[in-house]
Amino acid sequence: MSAPAPSSSSSSSSSASLATSPVTEEELTLTVKWSGKEYTVRVCGDDSVAELKRRICELTTVLPKRQKLLYPKIGNKLADDTVLLSQLPLKASVKMTMIGTVEEEIIVDQVDSPEVVDDFELGQDEAVDIKDKEVNKQKLRRRIDQYKIELRNPCREGKKLLVLDIDYTLFDHRSTAENPLELMRPYLHEFLTAVYAEYDIMIWSATSMKWVELKMGQLGVLDNPNYKITALLDHLAMITVQSDTRGIFDCKPLGLIWAKFPEFYSSKNTIMFDDLRRNFVMNPQNGLTIRPFKKAYANRDSDQELVKLTQYLLAIADIDDISSLDHSKWEFFAEDNNKRRRHA
Repeated sequence: MSAPAPSSSSSSSSSASLATSPVTEEELTLTVKWSGKEYTVRVCGDDSVAELKRRICELTTVLPKRQKLLYPKIGNKLADDTVLLSQLPLKASVKMTMIGTVEEEIIVDQVDSPEVVDDFELGQDEAVDIKDKEVNKQKLRRRIDQYKIELRNPCREGKKLLVLDIDYTLFDHRSTAENPLELMRPYLHEFLTAVYAEYDIMIWSATSMKWVELKMGQLGVLDNPNYKITALLDHLAMITVQSDTRGIFDCKPLGLIWAKFPEFYSSKNTIMFDDLRRNFVMNPQNGLTIRPFKKAYANRDSDQELVKLTQYLLAIADIDDISSLDHSKWEFFAEDNNKRRRHA
């Protein structure tokens, strides 16, 4: 992504006027200095530091975990990704400095990032509250405006949409192996081949696009002759939300995809697989929590998750509105369907 030109004096004066308003009101324009250039970053007070880093990443390609942000008299508060920008004395007239390195030649494995072990399921009322909060709807609208989905293959009319996570869903990213294929979830290609008949397939990972392309390429997913991947999405497509009981966390709003391709996809024909149920909070009726695939060497001979999920996806493919199903009971649905077929 090409860097925008440094801010002009006219934009500086408009930025200064923004600084006189409370930072929580709509949008704040910040200037970030990095590697001899200045970048204009637009954020809102209800955004977290993590969201600010995500926006900086869009402009500089420096991953959020590689960024160190410096701002006068704030100290280490910018090192805490969960802090809301409205809690910091940011002024549009003051420039922020970012220190960080772009990973171009060396793609750093995501294995050094913190592992999320405390997954949780929000109470029904709180989940609905997060989904319906106007502040989160605004974040989604901003993400729709900011993020571009590059189609690798055309959307197909009349097909449902399957959105897949990578880490612990399709691939054991914590174990080590000489060949990445040894860490691939069993039956992955058979699964994708079978469901491609009824579903367009998108891959959405909470990592960088380079990691997504690298891993999917190594596993042979991007050039398989038996199925096609419609699009890849990365961490920049996610939004940050806040819950009363669980604090601030990132999630994957399917509304982004629906807004980009409304003639093809909607809540009625979309299902997402992820090992973290928190990622579904903006669209809980469309999420299916898959069992995480870990310790590949010990479990690859016994893991049948994708075989069973193939049966489920094909069984619901003719249902007009799959968001009306309780995907947490998918195994019972698949078993009942198999019994009916045997009886018939």
